[in-house]
Amino acid sequence: MNPYEHTALGKPAVYPRHIDASVLVPIPRAAARADLGLAPHAPLPFHGEDLWGCYELSWLDDRGKPVRTLAELRVPADSPQLIESKSLKLYLNGYAGARMADADAARARIAQDLSAAAGSAVQVALLDSAVWARLRLHAPPGDALDELEVALACHGPPQAELLRHAPAGRAHETVYSTLFRCNCPVTGQPDWATVVIDYAGPALDHAALLAYLVSYREHAAFHEQCVERIWLDLMRHGACTALTVHARFTRRGGLDINPLRSTDADARLPAWQRYAQQ
Repeated sequence: MNPYEHTALGKPAVYPRHIDASVLVPIPRAAARADLGLAPHAPLPFHGEDLWGCYELSWLDDRGKPVRTLAELRVPADSPQLIESKSLKLYLNGYAGARMADADAARARIAQDLSAAAGSAVQVALLDSAVWARLRLHAPPGDALDELEVALACHGPPQAELLRHAPAGRAHETVYSTLFRCNCPVTGQPDWATVVIDYAGPALDHAALLAYLVSYREHAAFHEQCVERIWLDLMRHGACTALTVHARFTRRGGLDINPLRSTDADARLPAWQRYAQQ
C-alpha cells in the first residue's frame, strides 16, 4: 500500500488563495532512518541540514502590487520531520494573494509555519529579486568522477558492496559526480543531482565510487534519505575518519533541495549558491 494515498500528494491540487499552513505535509524521518539501521531516539551519527532554494515566492504590498523574492530555507537534519516538496510549493503559493506589511513579516510567518511542520527551528532568508542578477553559477568542488571509463551494470537498488578501497593508502580528497539520479517515492518522477563527497581515510577507488552512485538510478527515496544512505554507506564500508556528503538537486516545481550530512558539526552549505547543473 502507498503510505501517501490518503494525502493530497500525487493528486490534482487546487492552489490555496490564502496562506494555509495546513497544506504542509510533514514526513517523519524515523522510518527511513530505521531502514538504514539507525535506532529510534538514539543520537544521530551525523550533523547537517537541508537547504531549500525557493524561486516562486510572491506576495502583495499594501497597495496590491506584487513583490517577488527568492527564499532559502535551512531545515536541521535532526528535525523530526522533513517537509514534502509539493506541499511546500502549495503553501508558498498561498502567499500570492496575501498582503504582507514587509519582507520581515513574510519571513517571520514562513519560519513559524515551517518550524511547526518540521518540529524544529527552520531558518528563513529572503533575497530581493533585484539582486538575483548578481548571483552566478558555481562549479562543484573537487575532482569529477564522470569521465572515468567504466562499465556500469547496476542501476538499482543501491549497492554499498560496490564500494572498495584503492591501493593508494590514505587520502583526503573531494570528488563529485553530476550523474546522480533517483526517483520521487510519491510520484515516481526522476530527480537529478550533483553529489559532492569530501572525505579523509583509506583512499576510495574512484571507479567503484561512481558505480555505487549510479546504483541509485532506479531507487525511490526522498533527496534527504538518499544523502543519508550515501553518508552511512561510506562511513560503514569506506571506513572514513571524516566525511561530508552534500547533493544539489535540480529544481522541480520552483524548488531545489540540497541536503548535507557531515561528521563536522559546523558544516553548512554556502548561501545563495547553485551549481551549473542546477
